[in-house]
Amino acid sequence: MVGELIYAFRVMRLPLLDTGGAPIGKIDDIVVVSGRATEAPRVLGFVATSQRRSIFVSASRIASLDNSGARLKSWDVDLNPFRARDGERLLGREILDQKIGDETVSDVALAFQSGRNPGWHITKVRLAKRTALRRRPSHRLVDWREVAHLFAATTEMAAEAARLHDMHPTDVAAVVRSLPIAQRRQLAEAMDDDRLADVLEELPESEQVGLIEGLDMERLLDVLDEMEVDDLADLLAEMPGEQRARILDAMDDEDAAMMRRLLSYEEGTAGGLMTPEIIILGPTDTVAEALAQIRDPEWMVSIAAQVFICRPPYKSPTGKYLGVVHFQRLLREPPSMELGNCLETEPTITPDISDREVAERLASYNMLAIGVCDEGGRLLGAITVDDVLDRTLPAGWRQRRRQATPVR
Repeated sequence: MVGELIYAFRVMRLPLLDTGGAPIGKIDDIVVVSGRATEAPRVLGFVATSQRRSIFVSASRIASLDNSGARLKSWDVDLNPFRARDGERLLGREILDQKIGDETVSDVALAFQSGRNPGWHITKVRLAKRTALRRRPSHRLVDWREVAHLFAATTEMAAEAARLHDMHPTDVAAVVRSLPIAQRRQLAEAMDDDRLADVLEELPESEQVGLIEGLDMERLLDVLDEMEVDDLADLLAEMPGEQRARILDAMDDEDAAMMRRLLSYEEGTAGGLMTPEIIILGPTDTVAEALAQIRDPEWMVSIAAQVFICRPPYKSPTGKYLGVVHFQRLLREPPSMELGNCLETEPTITPDISDREVAERLASYNMLAIGVCDEGGRLLGAITVDDVLDRTLPAGWRQRRRQATPVR
């Protein structure tokens, strides 16, 4: 179903509203990307000015768009500066006022389309024509298909990367796997580093190696730096020894040492599953400091569900492991309380136990994550339930799921 038309010229003068309806900025431009085949160009998001910064607001974060403004679904605002990506077009800067023969693009009509792929799409383009006999220009409204070249990207893979930007990495991985290997690599070249890293984590390690084969070392290191540590260790383990050695030699010394330590554990053991990148604080740190750490959106949900408490040093391997404080407990205690006063003692495991034993331990104690300690009681890292599921489910489960679930 297609909703009412709203015109770009009007949108680019609307206020950006927080979820309560208060203005926090102004819409300056609209970011669009060409659709696949016969699909209409889609609105990816909006460029807005907020706190004197030019920022990007994804269309998926907009609860409503009408004559009162663009209202956000939540209170969060990403204040990182806006940067246009390959494959994206800016309506105001690049398309409005473009010449098409003796006519000029004067406006673009958007409509919200519901269904399997809901969102704002371009439906009509308004063209203006001036003549010597008329003081005012004449106008006509045409279907977007008549001027589809206006929205075309420089390359199809750049457009595809832009179209996939807001999809879940699992669904993007399904699209990637449907492409021939040459197009997969072209798409990898067009993706942002963090986006490509997310997609790599959703692919089998053997396919990860093939996807990144064409990347130069500098770009490859940037992408690998965005991956979760345990996923990166699995990828390095899949690589030929010579390639793995080159990458480790090119890494930062501290990161390379951590990777070599993880690669030293045998496949199928807790050491091969764990990640050392967890939230670790001391017993005299406060609840407020722990909550500040948990608020960081870079932490995975399963990692941010608890804070591990140790004696210094606070990097793996830590000082003596003392216990854990869960997120719910942090919400119940006063901000000034020291973490040592709200510790819980939960079982830990050693890095040499099997994957199956790890799964049994997590299930027995209903934990989202379990600490891994050495014989001296020092915390080496933790294993999250999602990583255990990924390892213990039957081979090929991702592929079967993607075949059963249509990509939207």
